Parts: sequence; C-alpha cells; structure tokens
Amino acid sequence: MATATQERLFGKSIKRREDPRFITGRGQYVDDVKLPGLTYAAFVRSPHSHARIRSINVAKAKGMPGVIAAYTGKDVPVGALPCGWMLPGIKVPQRPALAQDKVHYVGEPVAIVIGENAYAAKDAAEAVQVEYQALPAVSNPRKAHDRGAALLFDDIPQNQCFYWTIGDKASTDAAFTAAAKVVSQPLINQRLIPNALEPRACLASFSQATGELTLWVTSQNPHVHRLLMAAFILGIPETKMRVIAPDVGGGFGSKIFVYNEEVVVSWASRTLARPVKWTAERRESFMNDAHGRDHVTEAEMAFDRDGKITGLRVKTHANLGAYLSTFAPLIPSYLYGPLLSGVYKIPAIFCEVWGMLTNTAPVDAYRGAGRPEATYLLERIMDRAARELNVDPAELRSRNLIPAFTDGTPYQTPVAFAYDSGNYGPALKRALESAGYPQVRKEQEQARKQGRYLGIGVTTYIEACGPAPSAVAGSLGAGAGLWESGQVRVHPAGAVTVFTGSHSHGQGHETTFAQLVADELGIPMEQVEIVHGDTAQIPFGMGTYGSRSACVGGSAIFRCLEKIKDKGRKIAAHLLEAGEQDLVFEDGKWSVKGSPGKAKTWGEVALMAYLAHNIPQGMEPGLEATSFYDPSNFTFPFGAHVAVVDVDPETGTVKLLKYVAVDDVGRVINPMIVDGMVHGGIAQGVGQALWEHGVYGDDGQLLTATMMDYAMPKADQLPSFQTDRTVTPSPVNPLGVKGAGETGTIASTPTVANAVIDALAPFGVAHIDMPLTPEKIWRAVKAAKK
Repeated sequence: MATATQERLFGKSIKRREDPRFITGRGQYVDDVKLPGLTYAAFVRSPHSHARIRSINVAKAKGMPGVIAAYTGKDVPVGALPCGWMLPGIKVPQRPALAQDKVHYVGEPVAIVIGENAYAAKDAAEAVQVEYQALPAVSNPRKAHDRGAALLFDDIPQNQCFYWTIGDKASTDAAFTAAAKVVSQPLINQRLIPNALEPRACLASFSQATGELTLWVTSQNPHVHRLLMAAFILGIPETKMRVIAPDVGGGFGSKIFVYNEEVVVSWASRTLARPVKWTAERRESFMNDAHGRDHVTEAEMAFDRDGKITGLRVKTHANLGAYLSTFAPLIPSYLYGPLLSGVYKIPAIFCEVWGMLTNTAPVDAYRGAGRPEATYLLERIMDRAARELNVDPAELRSRNLIPAFTDGTPYQTPVAFAYDSGNYGPALKRALESAGYPQVRKEQEQARKQGRYLGIGVTTYIEACGPAPSAVAGSLGAGAGLWESGQVRVHPAGAVTVFTGSHSHGQGHETTFAQLVADELGIPMEQVEIVHGDTAQIPFGMGTYGSRSACVGGSAIFRCLEKIKDKGRKIAAHLLEAGEQDLVFEDGKWSVKGSPGKAKTWGEVALMAYLAHNIPQGMEPGLEATSFYDPSNFTFPFGAHVAVVDVDPETGTVKLLKYVAVDDVGRVINPMIVDGMVHGGIAQGVGQALWEHGVYGDDGQLLTATMMDYAMPKADQLPSFQTDRTVTPSPVNPLGVKGAGETGTIASTPTVANAVIDALAPFGVAHIDMPLTPEKIWRAVKAAKK
C-alpha cells in the first residue's frame, strides 16, 4: 500500500529518473522497434532546387534483388500536407507527399523504394531514373520578392505568401518624426538547421485484421500527428490510427511537424499490408528537416533627449522555404512581432513582415521560434543605440525597463501581448553584479592598452511560453487548440499513474511531473508513473513545444490532483465520521484538526475508493480524474545575460571567457533540470552567434549539408556557465511556473554577438551579421582599418 511521506519535492533538485535507461543503452527509439515482416524504405530525392520532372522510371529499381516495391507520386493517392496556421490573405502552395510535376528544393522526395532490408532499398533508390528540366531558382527572401525573380508557383505572384503587420503605423511614424535621435540597423538572422541526436524516423504497421494503422514516429506531439495524418492526408478515421512517439532523442521544434516521409510510409504499409520503416541519414536531415530563423530585417529605433525609447519600426522578409510547413506562418508573425517590446517601455511599435517562398527547405519553428529573432533584433539595436548615444549599454537598458508589476495586473504592450507578471530590474542588476560588470569594464580598458580586445555583451530578454488561449489562437488562424489534457489514476494500493498529453523528448517530464504529483499527494516519487507519447493510452493531447509542458501540461495534471484530493477528502471524512471542513491534508494523510491521531492515510482512502464498502452514499467508486486545461494567457519568462569574450583581430578568433545568466522562469519544480535546459540553450544560442549557418547558394544548392560544413558548438569551446534566478510567479496558472526550455537560446545569441561587436569597437566596427566567424571578423577589421 502506498506510503505517506513528509518530504517536500517541489523545488528540489532530484536527478532525472529516466537517465539510467538512456545512459545504459536501454532507451526504446523508433529505429529500435522490430516487427515480424518488417520492410525498409529509401527515398529518391531531387538534386535540383527547382526543376520540372519530365519522367520517372522505377522499372530497373523494381527488378533489383530484395526490392518489394517502388512508387512515384502518381502512385500515392493521398492528400497534400496541410498548413496548420492561416493568416489573412495567405496563399498556400500545394505540398504533395511525393513531387509529381515539379521539384522546389534540393532533397524534395520524388519516389520511394521499399526493400527487404535497408541496403536493398537504398541501392534500388539509386537506380531510379528521373529526367529533370532545370529551372531558375531563388534562395534569398529579399531577392525572391523582386519582379522578375524565379517564380515557384504560378498562382503566387512575386513569391509572396503573406503580408502581415502589427502595431500602430501612424503613432510610430509620429514618434520618429519627433525623435531626438534615430538609430538604424539592418541585420540578418541566419538560417539554422536542427541537429537532434536522433534523426527523424517512422515505422508504420497496418493490420488487415483490425483495419488499424499504427505509426511509431519521432514526434513532439503524437496527437497532432494523428489528427493531421488521419483527417487531412490519409482519409482514415482518427479512431483507426494509433501514433506512438517512444523515446525521442531531441526535437528542438523540428519534430513538431508532419513530414512527407511519414505520410508515404504509412500509405505504403496499408498498400503492402506489411510494416515499413524509414530512418533518416544525417544528410537527409540536413536537407529535409524544417529549418529555423532566416530573416532579413531593417530596424529603426527612435529616442528622446533623455535616451528613452519612443518608437520602433521593423521591416522583415521571412524565408518560409519552398512550402509552408505545419506552423510556418505563425513563427514570423504572432511569435515574432508581439515580442518586439521586449522588457522595455516602448510607446509605439510598427512591424511589417513579408512571408516569402524560396527554393529552399521549408522553415518552421526552431528552439525559441520567433522570440530569438525578435530578441536579437531588439538587443542589437539597443547596443547600437548605446554606442551612438554614448551611454553605457547596461545603463541604456536599465533606463528603459518596464517598471515592476507583480500584483496580478498584466502589462499591456503596444503589440498585442499583455505580460502576466514582471520585475525586470532585479534580474539585470543581479546579472551585472555576478559578472562583476564595473570591474570587467576596467579590465577591458586595461586590456586594450595592451593590444587585447575584450568585449562585454549585455542582453535583457522576454519570451512567451505556453501559447494560449485556444479561442484567441483560433481567431488568429490556428488550426489546433492550445490546451493540454491530463489524467491521474490512483490505483487501489495508492500508487498513481499519470497520463499526459505533453510529450517528453529530453525535457525530463518523467521526473518533473512525478515530483509535482508526489508533492501534492504526499507520497514517494517511486509510486508515481508517468505515461506519455501513445495516443492509445492518452486519448487527447497537444504535445510539447513553446516551453508549455509545465505551465500547461503540468497545470492539467494539477487540476486532476485537485479533483482527486477533493474526492479523497469526502471519503476520508466519511470514514472518520467528521466534517470535510474539519479535515486537514498533510504529509499524505487526512487528519481531524486538533486530533492528529484520528487520520486516514492516502493508501487507506484509495483502497476504500475501490472496495466501495464504506464510501458516501451515491458516490461513484474509484479514484481518478481527467482535466483539459486551457490557460487564459501565455506566461512570460525573462532575464538578463552577460558575456565576456576575447577577440583576436589578427585571426578573427573568439574565445568566450565568461557567461552569466540570470533567468526568471517563475516557480521552479526541479532546479537541476532547469539549469540543464538553460545550459543547453546557451550552447545552442552561442552556436548561432559564432558558428552555425545553413547556407544556400544563389542557385538553391545547400552548401552546408554535412557536419563537416555546418559547425555545431562543442563543449571545449564553451566556459562553465554561471546561472542564477530571480522568482516572479506567473498568475495565469495554478503552479506559478513560466517555462524554461528556450530562455538560454533566446538570450545568448545577442549577448555573445553584442560582446564580439563591443570588442571590435576600437576598430570602428559597428555590426557584423551572424555567424561571427573568424573570417567575417578578420574582414571587418581589415575593412575598418582602410
């Protein structure tokens, strides 16, 4: 029977309970799944960025040893891949599962070969003959807008998928007219390519006996996969499709979406009545996983004579790639423009976004998704302004912070968002103190006299987590709800199973959620099981993205616990012959106030709920609850980061000497897990600032399609991070949490970029577009010296 515990677990750094199976090789990933009669798929992909398909001949491939079948797009009668977020006036190109008449980016699949083993399938795929007629291509979103640019789709003039604005143009223009100082900064937020440890994979198995299709897939949201695949693409009842996302080795946003391969493999399994598996090679991932960022922007900021911001004007061309990935329109619109106020009091903002189609892989959410782009823009122009106003960058930020608001009254920005709670000054102050800011500035001055170029970067940031509420999202174009479901089942002996629609692909939910439940019920964590990632076990869910797991998924679980505790109280009161109001629940038991010896433990109440021998009259037996939690607003984590770098102007090399992060993510369930998220996020953001870049040539050829060409950050390139926190609880969820998964990524990119540019100030270098590679730095210094 479940035992009670007095140990408080919320806020405790407990080691992740799932890690032993991962580090001992006992994880169960999609590629580990083996089924009787299993077959393997290989895809034939376009080598052209833009071409007309004259013919595809699969006859030779079909005749090769070990080959079961080969199909082209004309053989696969499934629906187009849907776009899940509409904007007014948006033009959506049809995205076929396999290209039939034209290809629009390098790597687009045009045929599939299925073999008895992976080698046979791959060899045969190379034997498929495709005749192409190459067409002009365009890869730059600004150039794609030019009249006369290569046109991807005849019915989408100038490749413009949408035009979107937010803010007040008239008041913003007026602010600039009256400004004492205007600072301008054109900038590029370069394309990034996700690289999860586990590449994408899928395995489909169709049962002729039941008519059920089971899909194992590397997904961050299996329920959304099921809905889109069944209802919009395959045309089968949702109840006849089961999606399982087992252990998934990282997602970072790239595994939210429905991809071609999952559709075609599912169709092939139904057609052949055999299970079919596909696992991406790393090069396939580079070419076909949805990429991130890729903005070309012009930004202007207006100031009064006191250095107070009076206006912000932004024009962005967002590269969407060749097709609209599942949530692509959302990222450069509602997850970008509304973040442009940052933590600053800006009276007037106006932002214009052109969503552009190009001959490149589709672009969608990537860790942070829209918020890193907004923060980078804002923090780079703040640094530029500090220099032109001759004000210390930290002082300029402090001067413009939104005053503290922690009484539950939200702060309304001029760009739609109403922040839930915020106290930004203490985070900035603590970050500067931890970094020894005044002393580091003195060291910088001394170093310059010695021919060393230290740079100091300061960034404040805000992000939006747990997108909500569903009704508002629906009115803005969402094709899905933003709630989350939870189910808590108490077993007769008192152990607890939690079913959550949130999916864990590295975030540690099996630990964090168990901590939350054990803490609320006063039982050991070992008696709490967390189940996720299987639509057959969890009927509904919305998955994991946008740092929503704790604030939305955790809140759904918390609501279940409230219901269960309420029912348990009624049973305990009945057993103790006491009034409910006379009971207190502490340390896993209900006791009568003033009579601590008169009590019923959690286990005793659970057993009686199922025996039903002595429960209140009319009460249903059993002890479980289900909740759908739809939050009333986003949560808004914030913080301040400081970096110190050493730049060698002769070689352009950058050494990151110190990194300080002070984040406010509201209440923290497990500090160790949050620290891990922040550490990983910082590394990812530093990677964008210094090394990573998904490069396409003007002809649409991907020039960074391997790990040799795409520079991921490595541990020996990073210092030990100093992390700290302030705590400003969110009033919009019962846990007071805000979300922590993306903070490090959002803040670290501008922090490091600002530090490098600061180091180069003596040379007159005011800006370099990311990544700040040695070559770019060397060229900038050389040009500045002329």
